[in-house]
Amino acid sequence: MRFKFLRYKTKSYLRSNKTLRSSEAYKNAVSVGVIFTVEDRQKHDQVKNLIRKLEHDGKKVKALAYLPPNQENYEFLFDFFTYREISFWGNITATSAVSFAESPFDFLLYLDTTPNELILNLVAKSKAKCRIGKFFPASEPYFEMMIESTGGSKALIDEVYKYTTALR
Repeated sequence: MRFKFLRYKTKSYLRSNKTLRSSEAYKNAVSVGVIFTVEDRQKHDQVKNLIRKLEHDGKKVKALAYLPPNQENYEFLFDFFTYREISFWGNITATSAVSFAESPFDFLLYLDTTPNELILNLVAKSKAKCRIGKFFPASEPYFEMMIESTGGSKALIDEVYKYTTALR
């Protein structure tokens, strides 16, 4: 039942979020948010490498991970939330997730190869200026920039970095 309310809330956030969206030049960007679903150690390491690249470029990076049931949180390096932190009424109650969505990032990078409705809820609620993610059917309202990627997580992460840094 709570996931039904979550879907309703997500649609509501898409309609009511009045954040001014714009795509800034990458060299002028200060803050970047990275959000993803924990899948395996390999993806964890790929996200760590992306964050290192962004920090090397002088960006302030904040990462948030969704930790699915029966999945290990490698190194406890990133803030995370779980499905248990959704109220009966479909609100995500994790303080790390709420503050992440309220952060006015210059870029928000969503690094999942398949859509996750919990993360899409936060993307819809996000105050980020430019939200970037993989192209999914019906993903247009969530992102200002979508990337068509046919590879796995590594390919998507590499392409997100490539096209984000190309913004002028």
